[in-house]
Amino acid sequence: MDTDFILIRKMRRGDEAAIETFVRKHYPSILRYCRCHTWDHQLAEDLTQETFERFFRSFSSYHHTGKLANYLYVIARNLCRDSCKTQSKQQELQDSEAASMSDLDRKLDIRQAVDRLPEELREVIILHYFMGLKQREIAQVSGIGLPLVKYRLKRGKELLRNDLGEEEYP
Repeated sequence: MDTDFILIRKMRRGDEAAIETFVRKHYPSILRYCRCHTWDHQLAEDLTQETFERFFRSFSSYHHTGKLANYLYVIARNLCRDSCKTQSKQQELQDSEAASMSDLDRKLDIRQAVDRLPEELREVIILHYFMGLKQREIAQVSGIGLPLVKYRLKRGKELLRNDLGEEEYP
């Protein structure tokens, strides 16, 4: 029995400690995911909090059938997509972390190359390389078949290689 299933059962009974454990378990990965989409730490935190708020608002109708993290990624993806529509490119490119100029340039080059990918390829690249999801998990989160995930991953890598002018990208 997976730990998320046990947490869900406890949360349905109103166990506050289970709710806190649930949030502590999933918050870092959802924050990292939102950060990859927005590259603005404050906005990523806001989107992460909204992800959990939306989850808990619909919690009574949630049915645990797979990985709970994948369900949270779907919520976060939709929020990030909506947020990106309203944010300017300039705000998306801001990076508040202190880094050397060459590292910052490299991050910006990669970010811009990823941003230039078609949406369906960009999503698969982010989920695989930035979030560490396996291809089957990407298929589940994206609602597409495994062969299409493999194709999009391969095509995304090719386009990034061409765009960045490199022999090999991840």
